[in-house]
Amino acid sequence: MDPQDDPLLDLVGISLKYGEHQALKEVTLRLPRGRIGLLGPNGAGKSSLLKILLGLIAPTAGRGAVLGRDVSTAGAELRRLVGFMPESDALIPGLRGAEYVALAGELYGMPRREAQRRAHEVLTCLELEEARYRRLEEYSTGMKQRIKLAQALVHDPEVLLLDEPTSGLDPSGRDAMLRLLFSLGRDHGKSFLMCTHLLGDVDRVCDTVVILHHGEVLQHGSVAALRTRRQDRYRLQIEGNPHTFLRELALDGVSVLHDNGRGEYRVATPREWVTRAFFALAANHDVLVRGLQRDDEDLEELFHRVLNERG
Repeated sequence: MDPQDDPLLDLVGISLKYGEHQALKEVTLRLPRGRIGLLGPNGAGKSSLLKILLGLIAPTAGRGAVLGRDVSTAGAELRRLVGFMPESDALIPGLRGAEYVALAGELYGMPRREAQRRAHEVLTCLELEEARYRRLEEYSTGMKQRIKLAQALVHDPEVLLLDEPTSGLDPSGRDAMLRLLFSLGRDHGKSFLMCTHLLGDVDRVCDTVVILHHGEVLQHGSVAALRTRRQDRYRLQIEGNPHTFLRELALDGVSVLHDNGRGEYRVATPREWVTRAFFALAANHDVLVRGLQRDDEDLEELFHRVLNERG
């Protein structure tokens, strides 16, 4: 089946107003299943869009569907197909981890015994088995983020909606969460829409990106397709004394854009430059080229370029 015949999201002209405030402006998107990053600064309309996709609020104008279910009418049926991880804690003090996740399963429509069984399975999968009987108020920030993910996964949904899943995490906790999300998508076939303002999170786990700003979609598509391919920029790693080598490169019109001080450089070359010239010059100056790759636009550069193009 063509992925476009069974899209994850199909939105046409979705708009939303809160009084005089226009939160979303004619959002039109048709996205296949997969790992999708919803990017935008604070106030871009990301959370409002998530609420519409969950069927919690109706759009002021337009129509939309998630997994073929109308966001304005499907209601509980839609929410049984979707797992939602909110940005806020939304935890119930006094409940233990296993009780909380099992309760979420029942609210999704699962029989009680099945919900309890699944709760333990998911907590084990997310490495929370030792904390399953601890009260939620005793959880660390990292554990709270995982328990929120657990309640979103307990009913084995087809798609996850994730609102700032790495919020409040330290670097190691953030890294663990991103590895977990990437594995859910790659190894377990889960589709998800990850709402965040952190470009690095999207760059690590998503293959499709939607850039939202002031309620409008500025750009969307695969990250690889949206990035600018640069024919004159390279990332160069060398070993040895760089001074004469770099001086020779400069004489040939190659400029160093960035030097990290550890033998890694970002360079711009003349239009007629050929990559074998790096190796020839290196050999002449007793320098070893350890790495050479094209320096295409990264996600941060893409994001700021798109915003700048819209002023």
